[in-house]
Amino acid sequence: MNTCRRILVYGNSLILSSVGARLRRYSGHEVIIPGVATPGRIELQALKPDVILFDVEGPRPEAAFLLLETCQGMVLIGLNPDGNVAKVWTGKQLREPSTLDLLRVIDSS
Repeated sequence: MNTCRRILVYGNSLILSSVGARLRRYSGHEVIIPGVATPGRIELQALKPDVILFDVEGPRPEAAFLLLETCQGMVLIGLNPDGNVAKVWTGKQLREPSTLDLLRVIDSS
């Protein structure tokens, strides 16, 4: 079973370059730096990322958020170098969630 995770670096900020270079040192992960700093949805979809990293101080990666809507299991991670914070969005969806389902999600965060 192939457990290689495809990590796409979306943008060309200093923080992304640094984190991308460090992630390349770890086996089991493929770090992708596309030729275009901010590829569109179609280009992103063709790259089939499991994770997309972006700089929250840069332009919002609308294409990545659109892809998140359709790619179950994909994760977006926004890095904020000023506060040393990572914000995480997932494509996990709950169909007809009950209040208890929502509480499980809240409590697991």
